[in-house]
Formats: sequence, structure tokens, C-alpha cells
Amino acid sequence: MKKLYISLVFCAVAVCTFAQTPPPVIPGYGKVDIADLELKKCDFEPDANAMVLFNKGDVYFDQEFNIVTSHHKRIKIFNDNGKKNADIRIEYYSGNHLEFISDLQVQTINLVNGKPEITKIDKKQIFTENIDKMHSAMVFSFPNVKAGSVIEYRYTLTANSYNDFPDWYFQEKIPVRYSEFITRVPEYFYYKPEVRLSTHFDVNKHSTASATLGFGSNALTYVNEIDQRGMQNIHSLPDEPFMRSDADNLQRISFVLTSIRPPQGFTERGADTWPKVGGLLIDDEDFGKQLKRKLAGEETIIAKAANLKTNDQKIAFLFNEVKNTMKWNNVDRWYTSDGTVKAWEKKTGNATEINLILFHLLKQAGVDAYPMVVSTRDNGRVNPFSAFIHQFNRGVVYIPVDSTKRYILDASNKYNLYNEVPDELLNSSGLYINKEKKIYDMFFITNNLPVRQSYYINAEIKPDGKMSGTAQISSFSYNKIKRTSRYKTDGEEKYIEFLRDNDNSVKITELKLDNMDIDTLPLMQRMVFDMDLTGSDDNYIYFNPNTLTLLKTNPFLSESRFTDIELSYKDNHSVVAIY
Repeated sequence: MKKLYISLVFCAVAVCTFAQTPPPVIPGYGKVDIADLELKKCDFEPDANAMVLFNKGDVYFDQEFNIVTSHHKRIKIFNDNGKKNADIRIEYYSGNHLEFISDLQVQTINLVNGKPEITKIDKKQIFTENIDKMHSAMVFSFPNVKAGSVIEYRYTLTANSYNDFPDWYFQEKIPVRYSEFITRVPEYFYYKPEVRLSTHFDVNKHSTASATLGFGSNALTYVNEIDQRGMQNIHSLPDEPFMRSDADNLQRISFVLTSIRPPQGFTERGADTWPKVGGLLIDDEDFGKQLKRKLAGEETIIAKAANLKTNDQKIAFLFNEVKNTMKWNNVDRWYTSDGTVKAWEKKTGNATEINLILFHLLKQAGVDAYPMVVSTRDNGRVNPFSAFIHQFNRGVVYIPVDSTKRYILDASNKYNLYNEVPDELLNSSGLYINKEKKIYDMFFITNNLPVRQSYYINAEIKPDGKMSGTAQISSFSYNKIKRTSRYKTDGEEKYIEFLRDNDNSVKITELKLDNMDIDTLPLMQRMVFDMDLTGSDDNYIYFNPNTLTLLKTNPFLSESRFTDIELSYKDNHSVVAIY
């Protein structure tokens, strides 16, 4: 659809209120109440180091029908630990000029001799970081920040795609006193709101306004749909045991374009479909066009794979070859940055580059493999009902082995196994692409098999209140991956501290690990230990039979819970102990 070039004249014609709470008055930029400068703590979260005083977003369509978001945010710093909130990073899609930021203003307000003192940022201290070919970030730190400061900034974000309607997060990692999001949408566009809230909106008002397009006999009148949504006194999002990412738990609203009805035209489907997204991926220079790029020296690797008898052996060999050759640069994007050829030459690349290299080698070796895009746990769950490519952040390899077994390969992690779906991809959806058959299929990624962890302890309890013995721990699947990664990353001394689980009464005198590099066998951990049975008295000897099992404490004892609980997979622990 072509953009409409218009001039707008608005007048409100109708208002519908869904909540009785009047919206708080948000002061203008630079106008700060003395009470906020004197504020010592957050009323509803007294231990907070900082809080958002208000966060306001106002979305409208400009005369060229770009989507414009006016953003104004103010933060109170309570103490030195809260000063990290004065370091700001605003990421946006800069590729193809999809989004751009303008009119950025930044200032710090301090109370000096009973009066507000404003320190504006030096424009030279605002930096534009080019993250990659598609992403950039505005980065800055507030000047003259101290305990008691109020900091605020505002800017305008402009997007030139109708599908790029902004999300809004009412909740943050620090408490929020008030957050408000206003949307002004012409009647030609229908955006379906998708809301994640643990409570209700404190402010929820709907109104309409007329708008005039053009002048004179060419003038056209239409209706703007205006929604004002606000929340007050929002608790910070804590880090809690067994939670998914912040993105999956923060209280927010997002929008999906479902239809477009231009003036005197036919209704068009607004959202993409997954087959359309898959087709675009295949034709994309930074994804599909990379799949057949020849790699230097690939013939030698493929020849070695060809000599193996089974597909499983070929998959394991090529997976480990790529995993051990390539180094992940800790960048996650659904597309390649430098391309597979250059990444292979440098032996370094982003996750998608590494996995598309693996895909190419598998195909050359005769394995039926398919490229797939996924979202890691930190990136958040994919909404399968919203066909939007930017939900994904990584390319991997999908291999349907038979009707009951399939592999999802990710060679970017040195400790991943070819025969285990990576833990960080579980319980979300992925899109795989079969170009030959034009199949672009979404499916939910899960693992229903129990993941075993076995403990065998043989110990002697001595009359003097001490225990000595041996322990053997067998870790399978994800438990093996996590423990192998911990041991190789932290070293033996820290790994022993991990096994002791902060129990100073336990002393591990010997430790041996086997099968770390054998994908098909469990990680075996054998140890010799001594333990002081503290708390024993003249009549009884007390000890916890779950010593060395990491099952000694209950992670769900908090009086309140702010996030959903997710057990990524079924964990099966068995303990056999002889005392």
C-alpha cells in the first residue's frame, strides 16, 4: 500500500472510559516537583535503589503515515547503587532506515540550596553505536548524577513500516510509579492488542477524533481511534528461581497489524503469514542466499563424513567439527553479519553463521537437513499467531530423523550435544524451511523425556560426629551439558565449591570427571569427601541425606512470586545412599 501524504486537523468527537481512576498529571520536560527531588524512597518498594517516576509513550501517524513514538521518561536515583540506571542504551532497527531517532534531550536535576539545578548533557557525549547492518543504538550517561538526582530524557522514534508498531513495557527492573501509553490509530489500520498483565490497567480510556485529509473538494474525513492506558505503582521485576526471560514476564502490551482498509479500497491482510516469512528468508541475501556458498577446504571434511556408515555418525562428526572449529562471537541475530564464507575463514561468527555453515556441510554430505529460525530463552517466546521475523534471534539446523525423533542442532555452544535439543530453545516455537517442497512450518519445541541425574553415596558415620565416604554422580543430557560447561569454564576449584553448595562442613578431597567429551555417555563425577555433622549432640547424630545432591533447600519459600514458574524439562533425580 502506498503511503498517504496528508495534513491532519483533529477534533475529539467521542470518549469511552473503562476505568474510574483519573490519569496522573505528567509534568512537562524540565518541570520537577520539589517533593520528587526530596524523595528518599519508593513508597511501595522501600528497598529500591531507584525508581521510574513516570514513563510516557505517545504513538501517532505523521503526515507521511510513518509511525511516530514520542517518549518521555523520568527516573529518581535514591543511592549510589541506583546510579547504574543513569547509563542508557536505546536500540533501534536502523537497517534500510526502518527506524530513526530524533530530538533526543537529556538532563539531570539536583536539589541545590533548596532549588532545582539542571545539568544538560554535552551532545558530544551521546554516541551512536552501529551494532550490525540492521541494528544501532543511542548510548549515553547522564551528567552530574548523585544520590537524590532526578534524571530525565525524551526523544522521538520514527518507523516507516506499518508492521513496526511499538511494544510498551509498563514494568521494569526497578519500580515504576506511573507508566502511560497512548495510541492514535487511523481507522484504516486495525492493530490487535496483545496484553500481558498480572493485574488491570489503572487508566483505560478510549476516544475517537475526526481527521481531515487534504483540502477543498479533495478533503477526506476519517476517524482516529485513541486509547490511553496507564498503570501505577508497579513492582520491579525480580530475578526468581525457575523463571523465563524478563521479556516473557514483564507486564506489557504489543500490537499485531491484522488488516488495512485504505480509503475507497479493498481490505488487505495486514500481517504476514509464516509461509511468506519463510519465503522471504530463503530469498534473503543474509540467510537463504548463504546456504549454498562454498567453503574453503570443505571437500576434505565432506569426504571424511562420506566414509562414515550411518547418518547419525555423519551428523555427530560434522556437528562436532563445526562446533570445535568455530568460535561464537556472542552475537545473536536471525541473519548473518559477514556471511558464512568470511565467518569460516575467520573461524568466528554469530550463531546463525555458524549453524548455516553446519547446514551447508550436512547437505553436501547427503543429510536431509533444513534451516530453521528460533528464539532463545533470553529473547523471549515466539508468538505463533504473529508472523513477524523479528521475533527470532538465531538460525539453527533441523533434521527430522523419523516419525518419533528429530534433531535441532546448534553448534554455537561448545557444550551442546548433537542429540539434544538445546535447553535455551525449549518451550517456544521455531520456523523450519523446506525450500524444495515449499514447506514453511511452525512447531513447538519441547522435550518430554525425563533428564536423569543419579547419585550413589557410600559413607561411614563415625562416633565423633564426622562422616567419610565416596560419591558418584551420573549426569545425563542437559545436566551433563551444564556441569561440563561449569567445570571447563570455572575450573576444578570452583567446581568443587559448586558441589559443596556453600556447605562449609563438607570437604571434597578427591575429584575425577569422565566422559566430558563423549556425547553418548553420561558425565561421571567421582569424589571422596569428609563431613562434619554439625548440630549433633550426645544422644543423636543429625545429617541431611541430600548432601552433595543440590536438593537440600526449597527454592520456592518466598512469600510472594512475581514471575511464572517454568521447569524447562522433566528433571529425574535418584539418590541411593548407604550409611
